[in-house]
Amino acid sequence: MNRSLTPLSTTVTFFVVCILLSGCASAPVEKPRLQRENLQAVDFSGSWEMDYSLSDSTQDKLDVMARDLNRQAQRRAQSEGRRRPAGAEMMVRNSAGPNSGSSVLGLARMADLITQSPLLEIHQDTHKISVKREEDFSLTCEFYPGEMHKVETPFGTEICGWNGHQLVFELRLPEGLSIQHIITMGAAGQKLLIATTVVSSQVSFPFSLNRVYNRFEPGESGFQCQETLTRGRVCTTESR
Repeated sequence: MNRSLTPLSTTVTFFVVCILLSGCASAPVEKPRLQRENLQAVDFSGSWEMDYSLSDSTQDKLDVMARDLNRQAQRRAQSEGRRRPAGAEMMVRNSAGPNSGSSVLGLARMADLITQSPLLEIHQDTHKISVKREEDFSLTCEFYPGEMHKVETPFGTEICGWNGHQLVFELRLPEGLSIQHIITMGAAGQKLLIATTVVSSQVSFPFSLNRVYNRFEPGESGFQCQETLTRGRVCTTESR
């Protein structure tokens, strides 16, 4: 199987996002590119593949959120002097209101969808970085000293930049939805952690997933895996 990275087409990207969002923002404002002055900046350049054994299980994180929301609902019911069946409020109710089963499951599915990329190809220089994600659009950022870089796009507001040794990408979308990726390099330079957090105004708690990637040299053979909510982790053997 060919493991080369293929960017998602602009048409498909726009179609998928428009299903979730509405409205457009103004065009980005250009400003002079400046030299990076963050001495803690890390070079993430290279090829990376997901380590499923070290990455979060979406189903496990969903179960934890469900328990937290049910405990929150139980405490609220007790403070109001009401009684309700244990664990009944959040996952049984199928309405579209806050903390409903559909809202929580939708948040988990979105987090799972945007963190599925099994391969990353990262190119970085003094001024910018491009994180090419297989089966998804690239994350790009230009570096500015002492500040985050902010761009208005048709989908929302993109903010990125260095926070010490970590690289932060944040996308603020309409309807109270935001997505944040924090990229951290392992001490030996052979592992990459991407912590992704999705926040919705329809759910009390954010949904977070940690994906761990190992550095590899293109051309090696290995496993292709995918984490799914319905079938768990599915892996196949293949060559790159």
